[in-house]
Amino acid sequence: MIKSLVDEIALWLRQQGIAEQLTDTIASILLFAIFIILSGLTYFIARKILLSIIIRATRKSETQWDDVLLEKKFFGYLANLIPAYFIYIITPLVFENYPKTISSLHIILSISMVVFVILAINAFLNSIAVIYQDFSVAKSKPIKGYVQIVKILVVFIGSIIILANLFGKNPLGLIGGLGAFSAVLMLVFKDPILGFAGGIQLSVNKMLVPGDWISLPKHDIDGTVIDIALTTVKVQNFDKTISTIPTYSLITESFKNWKGMEESGGRRIKRSINLDMKSIKFCTPSMLEKFSKIEHVGEYVENRQKELEQYNLDRNIDDSVLVNGRRQTNIGVFRAYLMGYLRQLSDVHDEMPFLVRQLQPSEKGIPIEIVCFSKLMDWTQFENLQSDIFDHILAIIPEFDLRIFQNRTGEEV
Repeated sequence: MIKSLVDEIALWLRQQGIAEQLTDTIASILLFAIFIILSGLTYFIARKILLSIIIRATRKSETQWDDVLLEKKFFGYLANLIPAYFIYIITPLVFENYPKTISSLHIILSISMVVFVILAINAFLNSIAVIYQDFSVAKSKPIKGYVQIVKILVVFIGSIIILANLFGKNPLGLIGGLGAFSAVLMLVFKDPILGFAGGIQLSVNKMLVPGDWISLPKHDIDGTVIDIALTTVKVQNFDKTISTIPTYSLITESFKNWKGMEESGGRRIKRSINLDMKSIKFCTPSMLEKFSKIEHVGEYVENRQKELEQYNLDRNIDDSVLVNGRRQTNIGVFRAYLMGYLRQLSDVHDEMPFLVRQLQPSEKGIPIEIVCFSKLMDWTQFENLQSDIFDHILAIIPEFDLRIFQNRTGEEV
């Protein structure tokens, strides 16, 4: 039928006075143009009518996957294949006597269809990544890196097929010939390969997932992981800046993941205050009377004093000399007060490690260190609690006849 159409058009052209040697060529071109118009109509039908039907169907559907496929233009890319394939089939029939023209048009159409297939597959992979985010397992096992490596493979294979069409080679033979360029390929794809290997280790060993709080002092990074891609990891720091680091850096370098702290339900407070060693002394009766009236330590002072007096009495110790026997000190009472004060705070864990201790004295005084855990995990709330605790401690130190160590200023000399 197409052959007869070409002949009819050629006959009509001869009747119009066109040279006979040109009529077949012009007839084939005109018929091909007609078929391009027809393919445009098929594209319009596929794009406008069929897509509108698919859109209505997806909106009525209760499942999410078809909506995501539509949003990522998966069906649109498939619709582009219909006119390209239609022209691909018609070309040999229209240009039957022009094999070079057929070959050239087939190469162009084949490349176009390969590109549309690549775009459709990428849209499908993007849809899978979006749908996967709704599953609970996505928080602990992200697949973005795997999706990206599949995309790279798809583009690589598609590029091989395009090159094979351009040069008229077998794709498998072309892939085999790439062995000579393996060193170049390794250099070009070094980051994706290292990133893919790093991403697998991060996932398998459960080292990192989006939402984790990590710290990398070497890179001045301290914040929340917001994205784990094939070659990079994005971290939003607490100052709202975004840091991007190579995925494999998290394997080759050490970093701190605060996830364990967050899951434990307690955030550690560890800070010390330096006291002037010259202010440390034995407690006098007047001091003990004063301390016994202080909340959080009064009962401790009375019980402790009875225990020490009984100890000295049982051993007939002459307590008129201060160095004889056992006595309470103001720093000891102060430590006991801190224990009582911290335990009564509702935002401090009393079931997790809890310690008030002395550290090694130095030329800057004797440090009293507090180690406990806050129930408040939020950074702002945690810092407020810590500040409130040490505001109180700094204010009550003089009540125990102690002084904070502080280098002299010009006004004090």
